[in-house]
Amino acid sequence: MKKNVTWRALKMYHGFHRAYFPLKGLETLLRNFSPYFNLWMSAEIVTALYQGRKKEEIYLLAAVTLLVNLFTRIAGAFLGRATINALETLENNQALAFYKKTLSLDYDKLENPEIRQLRRKIVENSWINGYGVTNMRWQVEWLMDDLMKLAFSLILTVEMVTLMVRASFQWLGLLLFLLVLGVEAAAIIFANVANRKAAAYWDKTGEQMLWENQFSAGTRIQGMDNRIYRQQLLLNRLEKKLNDEHLKIFGTVDKKSFLYSIPKIVFFRLIKLFTCLIVCLYCILGAFPIGSVIKYVGYLEGLINCVGNLFTRTAMLKTNRRFLKTYLEYFDIKNDMYQGSLAVEKRSDRQFEIMFRNVSFRYAGSEEDALKDINLSLRAGERLAVVGRNGSGKTTFIKLMCRLYDPTEGEVILNDFNVRKYDYRQYLELFSVVFQDYNLLSVPLGNNVASAAEWEQEKAERLLRQAGFGERYNEMPKGLETPLYKDFDEDGVNLSGGEAQKVALARALYRDAPFIILDEPTAALDPIAEAEIYARFDEIVGNRTAIYISHRLSSCRFCDRIAVFDQGRIVQLGTHEELLADEGGRYYELWKAQAQYYA
Repeated sequence: MKKNVTWRALKMYHGFHRAYFPLKGLETLLRNFSPYFNLWMSAEIVTALYQGRKKEEIYLLAAVTLLVNLFTRIAGAFLGRATINALETLENNQALAFYKKTLSLDYDKLENPEIRQLRRKIVENSWINGYGVTNMRWQVEWLMDDLMKLAFSLILTVEMVTLMVRASFQWLGLLLFLLVLGVEAAAIIFANVANRKAAAYWDKTGEQMLWENQFSAGTRIQGMDNRIYRQQLLLNRLEKKLNDEHLKIFGTVDKKSFLYSIPKIVFFRLIKLFTCLIVCLYCILGAFPIGSVIKYVGYLEGLINCVGNLFTRTAMLKTNRRFLKTYLEYFDIKNDMYQGSLAVEKRSDRQFEIMFRNVSFRYAGSEEDALKDINLSLRAGERLAVVGRNGSGKTTFIKLMCRLYDPTEGEVILNDFNVRKYDYRQYLELFSVVFQDYNLLSVPLGNNVASAAEWEQEKAERLLRQAGFGERYNEMPKGLETPLYKDFDEDGVNLSGGEAQKVALARALYRDAPFIILDEPTAALDPIAEAEIYARFDEIVGNRTAIYISHRLSSCRFCDRIAVFDQGRIVQLGTHEELLADEGGRYYELWKAQAQYYA
């Protein structure tokens, strides 16, 4: 990672919408120009009145002031609106880039605990004073504001110093100016030390808040279990303890920050006092016109404040640096899964065969294999049931077949070629899957079925009815336009677990891929709905190859073969009748354990 973390993060952030910072700069320039211009013109008008100039000249000064203010107000309103719109676009693009990065990661990285923790830390850091890119944007905006104020102040400072040098008593001005510079230097030193000390304490507070956020984020306070078991009492006690520690640390931070800021405040107050005395003294001595008291005092006070703010912003940027490092670290994650280049053959007859050859697999960080020496051939058009106890490797087997993971040992073969050789995206298109942890989106029903922005009306409706969703679909007046859930639409429809599972099944069928994989596809269905699905299973699947994972062995009878997994191995393979005839086998044991409840 590059050394200048802040600069690199700023360049990337700016790239999300390049119009924002230029617009913000113009808006800041206009906003700062107005008060300084008014201060200048006020000084000119006061001087004109004091000197008794003509009314026309005074009226002209007032008219110019009003017209310039009118222009800056109108231009500022347009720029302000454009800046707000640009900021919204910037934040949306930043969020989109973050989620695109997440979706682009290899699946094994998405399940990697360290990467999941890294992603969570980025989100939680943003909850703590906006740490990360948001805090960086704030500091940059404030820096732009301070630098523009500093530029306007320096213009008047140069004018003031020039008049002081031209006066007949230059030595007095030089002496006073050196005195101010000395006090200013001392103020800068103390300000720098105070800001670094305060930033260190705020950094410590950020660590405490991050830990608290992790606790809160991992606790489903509104869950049903919390109400049934009154877990809120435990959470309240833990929360009180955290709050006590939180307040203690914040009290320390506030106290230390205040103590460190006292010298800084004293020195800056002295600077303001000295500058006021200098301006008033030179005005009395005749070096400045009377109106300059208003102008120079106002500008010098702004100059002093800007210098102090610059060190504050610098310290905060330094504090924010480690949060930006976390943010960039996530975007720097490289995918290492080989994407392949061999085109997948287009076959209208769906004649694809998959073979597992001596396949073993171990998850990252685990000391044991999840799958061990798997050998299995899956013929085109075959119905294969995969059964076994929890943790026996069934879902891992499916992940390897879909190439969400690559085997640790052995190889998976598709039509005589290792699946690693095939174009990764084309290979994924061979599979329609209903996983246990499927997700439906808060978008219209048609989008959920098609997994696309548009859908085929007749096809989507037909598949929903085949999946057993027809009765519920008939109750929806908007049909496929019906929004699901109420996250974004108050007219959204909430689905039960069984209804959602039917929609997920229709989505898998809509893709019309050669392989359809159903991982506990009827777990949330009632027995009648489940029986209907199984009765039409052959019709629904058609000539596709089907892999079916289930704990309900009675649903496996229609399958051509059944693979029994146990401790990561295939311990039995055969038809329902063949496996049931082996009374010493694992399948017979599982069958008897379930059959007793139906006897």
